Amino acid sequence: MSETDSFIEEVSEEVRRDRLYGLIRRYGWIAVVGVVAIVGGASWNEYNKAQDRAAAQALGDGIMTALEAEDPAARAAALADVSAEGTMAGAVLTLQRASELQAAGNNAEAASLLDALASNGDVDAIYRQIAGFKSVLLKGSDMAADERRAVLEGLIQTSSPLRLLAEEQLALIEVEAGDTTAALERLERIAADAEASAGLRRRATQLIVALGGDRSEA
Repeated sequence: MSETDSFIEEVSEEVRRDRLYGLIRRYGWIAVVGVVAIVGGASWNEYNKAQDRAAAQALGDGIMTALEAEDPAARAAALADVSAEGTMAGAVLTLQRASELQAAGNNAEAASLLDALASNGDVDAIYRQIAGFKSVLLKGSDMAADERRAVLEGLIQTSSPLRLLAEEQLALIEVEAGDTTAALERLERIAADAEASAGLRRRATQLIVALGGDRSEA
């Protein structure tokens, strides 16, 4: 390369460098803002995660401490003093408290908690379904058969994870009503359902036999 070519190359390099510096001076603030936004967003995300972890840990600690009480009534009272942030945490806490109230023999208050949770549209469907199902079990024959049937059929129609358990309860309602044929047909469907657990299939089979069905016990 000649001295003239080297000189031209150096000049071109200087021109490119000057243009780059000019662009940085003119638009560099955009890059700075972008970096600040990325760093700030990451920091805020980490802060939120830390807050969520702290809240979850506090809830877990509160529940575990409450469950250390000796009798169910005391555990239910202690759970009432535990604070929960967010609808999901509140739903879990409510279900646990209802269980302790039921164990203490306070079915009326337990059912009231479950019914309130089941009708709370802000709570995820699965928690509402669990609350509704537990309420039906808790009330039993104290709840009109038509009302129990409506709740249970709603679980079936929505393809709830509780679908087969709802089917089992509907079979029991049919037995209660003296409709053995309908109960046997429903129990046969449960026993043949691939999604049924071994325990559920065993209970269905045992009830079929008890009702006079000819299915061999599994």
